[in-house]
Amino acid sequence: MKGEPRRWPLRLYVALLFVLLALNGVGFGVSETLRRLGPVPLGEDVTYSTLVVDRDGRLLRPFITKDGYWRLPVTADDVDPRFLNMLVAYEDKRFYSHHGVDPRALLRASWQALSHGRIVSGGSTLTMQVARLLEPRPQRRLTDKIAEMIRAVQIERRLSKRQILDLYLTLAPYGGNIEGTRAAALAYFGKEPKRLSTAESALLVALPQAPESRRPDRNPKAAKAARNRVVARLAAEGVVNADQAQAASGEEAPKGRLAFPLLAAHVAERLAKQSLSGAVVTTTLARELQASLETLARDRALAIGSGVAAAILVADNRTGEIRAHVGGTGYFDRVRAGQMDLALALRSPGSTLKPFIYGLAFEDGIVHPETLIDDRAVRYGAYAPENFDDAFHGTVTVRTALQQSLNVPALQILDQVGPDRLMARLANAGVKPVLPPNAGPGLAVGLGGAGVRLTDLAALYLALARGGEPVSLSWQLEERRNAKPLRRLFEPSAAWMIGDVLRGAPAPQNAVGGLIAYKTGTSYGYRDAWAVGYDGAATIAVWVGRPDGAAVPGVVGRLAAAPILFEAFQRLWPSRSPLPPAPPGTVIARTTELSAALQRFRPHGLPEVASASSGEAPPAIAFPPDGARIDLGGETSPVSLKVYGGTPPFTWLVDGVPVTAGEFRRESFWEGPAKGFARLSVIDARGKTATARVRVE
Repeated sequence: MKGEPRRWPLRLYVALLFVLLALNGVGFGVSETLRRLGPVPLGEDVTYSTLVVDRDGRLLRPFITKDGYWRLPVTADDVDPRFLNMLVAYEDKRFYSHHGVDPRALLRASWQALSHGRIVSGGSTLTMQVARLLEPRPQRRLTDKIAEMIRAVQIERRLSKRQILDLYLTLAPYGGNIEGTRAAALAYFGKEPKRLSTAESALLVALPQAPESRRPDRNPKAAKAARNRVVARLAAEGVVNADQAQAASGEEAPKGRLAFPLLAAHVAERLAKQSLSGAVVTTTLARELQASLETLARDRALAIGSGVAAAILVADNRTGEIRAHVGGTGYFDRVRAGQMDLALALRSPGSTLKPFIYGLAFEDGIVHPETLIDDRAVRYGAYAPENFDDAFHGTVTVRTALQQSLNVPALQILDQVGPDRLMARLANAGVKPVLPPNAGPGLAVGLGGAGVRLTDLAALYLALARGGEPVSLSWQLEERRNAKPLRRLFEPSAAWMIGDVLRGAPAPQNAVGGLIAYKTGTSYGYRDAWAVGYDGAATIAVWVGRPDGAAVPGVVGRLAAAPILFEAFQRLWPSRSPLPPAPPGTVIARTTELSAALQRFRPHGLPEVASASSGEAPPAIAFPPDGARIDLGGETSPVSLKVYGGTPPFTWLVDGVPVTAGEFRRESFWEGPAKGFARLSVIDARGKTATARVRVE
């Protein structure tokens, strides 16, 4: 009626009462909360997943935390800027201007709740959410809310906005045991959060509000609906344009969780066990190459037969760093013992040690690649070796004998240089083949009668690729820095000769030969197939077989492992890095151009050149042979001098001028040779002489 005072709406009375009660409650709650709060949590106690990454920091394999969560460290720099913009716009518009609590947002949320009788929007800032994630309070009482606000203010005083955002990105819940934006992007999209679509960004904004009820792997419809609400609101506010909103709303939401990356699983597990929990472990591996070769190993092993597995190693020739380490075929494949690192398993190497037998002979001057050697039936006591093809090939060159992996010539030379010496020389490169119990080195070592690992063969052939200089394999930079120096395996000329011979080994079907130096091997009973090779930049080793050691009929190195080796080189880089040229002083000659001592190998003794007066062999210059051309390659490197026969000590002369005297060794060196023709002479203790005329270039 006119003249009566206007009455306030009942809703306004209720609101006023609510404010008065709230202020009273807040006052009481603040005092109680301040009394109970302890030190400000800033995330120091948060545990993170241990990450194993490649040489460029790309993820190979994460590990679950001790408390059972996938919680991968992530910063704002690691996520798509579009996602950050959408997150702040949706969750906390004034994030960069408030001091932990946004009064306007709190009043808005309170009024909306009062007006609608339900919670319409939250008033929590991102900082308050971080406070809740650092100090979970499941009861959600008023005092708990007050505690969050107090903590938010305290956190803002100690951390920057970027640090607060980093904590949110790391701790936000995404359903189940998934925490953090990076873990969620990997679990639901199978990719890092650096590049996200509008739909993916919206889903990652929506999920933390109700992570369990919106889990895409359990309720994809709810996940999609929540995502589309985010898209619609941000479109209305102009954060995303109409086209982006339409495209995002039409996309299907993920319907399950994807497996986390599991590359280089064996290496990752070994290194993670050696590291502190939550560490980021950097390896020397290359992610793309690792993934490609894991696929290659799996596909080829499955094609070969049931239970067959494959292992592959790739090493950098310059540093010895491992670029790829495939330890098996399928980490969770029980039939193929997937969790066993087959690159570290002891196996019979077959014929893969033969090049090192010849390397000793090259170094000793016993043979040259063009030396003739007999491949015929021989017997060593009760042992009568045969070739893989059950045939003998008569007289062949050493080059042919090694390229065709003939057994008899290799054993004849091993008998001459000695199995003990071979084992000692392999140890120079850090490789110690394991012999059977109570057995010493014998001729069987040359045909696979000792246990080696794929890592061992990779190290040995890596030394050949480096001109005879070994280097320790390394999977981390720290391992390389802490590695002990190794003794030389071969002199450069001997190492180059081996590579020159192996470069001519027959290539697998449909492969181009002559680009890599490689050797295959097959163990007794078709249990292990090997192929190891190198070019000018990398060394690759391949093993194929059954993890349980069972025979795989018909699986031989040339047919099973060599094609994988050549394909691995192709995936490493399309064009080969050329093998190095011959080092200075290397003799390159045809058989007829070699000295008499080197033209044909005669086992068990010296060349058959008898002394008429004493019955003893006179000295003979084994290296350099008469008529040789010695290319110094523009350097003043010493030239190796080697003598057969005769009685030590020896005196070497060049054009009648002594260069060494009193040498009891059969090898010496000619320092600082001048270019042009030179006459070499050697005199033994009985005055017997031998000469050779050479040309130095």
